[in-house]
This record gives sequence, C-alpha cells and structure tokens, in this order.
Amino acid sequence: MPEVKLNPDKWVDRYADYLFNFTITRVNDPIMAQDLVSETFLAGLKSAPNFQGKSTERTWLVSILKRKIIDYYRKSNSKKGQAEVRMSYLNSSDQEGDWLEEQVEDLRNPTIEDDIEQQELGEALNDCIAALPERYATIFVQKTIDKLDTDTICKEHDITASNLWVIIHRARVQLMDCLNSKWYKNK
Repeated sequence: MPEVKLNPDKWVDRYADYLFNFTITRVNDPIMAQDLVSETFLAGLKSAPNFQGKSTERTWLVSILKRKIIDYYRKSNSKKGQAEVRMSYLNSSDQEGDWLEEQVEDLRNPTIEDDIEQQELGEALNDCIAALPERYATIFVQKTIDKLDTDTICKEHDITASNLWVIIHRARVQLMDCLNSKWYKNK
C-alpha cells in the first residue's frame, strides 16, 4: 500500500459532512457535533507530524473523532462535567430549584417516550425531506442516507462536486428550518 500524505487544506471539503453525519448519530446535538468535528480537525493539524500514512486520511480523522466523542461523554459523566452542566439553571414553574444535570436523560436506558420521540423525529424528517425541491431531496438522500460516493452522484445528475456540496448545504439549511418549525418548536 503506498504511503498516504495528509492534505489538511482539503479536509473540510472532503470530510466535514461525513464526520458530521458520523457524529450526529452519536451525540444527537447538531451544535456539539459541529464542535466535535472542529476539534477533530484541530487535533488532526496538531498531530499531523505523527501521521504514519498507514491509513487513509478519513480513517485517521474518524479515529481522532471517536476519541473526541468518548472524551465528550466522559466529561459529561464526570464530576467536572456535571459541574459545568450545573451552570445552566432551569427556571420553570414545575421544576424550580432543579439543576439541569438532574433533568438530563440517561441515554443509555431509553424509555418508551424516547422511542416515540425518535419515531416522531423520523417522521418529521421524512416530511421535511419530501418538502425539499425534488432534485435537492434526491441528491441529499443519495449522499447522506444511501451513502453513494460523490462521483456516482455527480455523474448521475451531471453536476460538479462543488455543485453537489452546494446542493447538500442548501438542503440541510432547508431541512433545519423545516425541522425547527415542525418538530423542535413543539419540544
């Protein structure tokens, strides 16, 4: 196997979407997922001199990201992490005096309500995908759900790779707007 060289200038274009999708399924928080991907890129830059070229860039970045996700959960379950969570104080009439850490669900033991909420989110997401322009929906599903590679999608739709990423970005923005209005605002 030829030795692989790092190309950090292309990381965001090549891997940001993949790493975000990988992360969001594990932390279920878009902002935290973006933060963890950013931290991964920074850690990758810092440890680039140690890269031995025995794996692909993406595999190497995913291994860094996995450690970042583990650290995130360790921190949130540690005393220090709980103290940081405690800084956000809930102030609603039925929960006055309760700290946020006491209100956070234990995601290791999902309840029936969690399953129902996941099903509702899935239905809302499907509705929002259906509301996208047909081309956006098709390309978004092919890239993010069916995991087709960029070249295949570009050839099928006769578009460039950069056009593909613009479409994916626009679809995500529209999906987030749709989910915010149809699902998140009710939670």
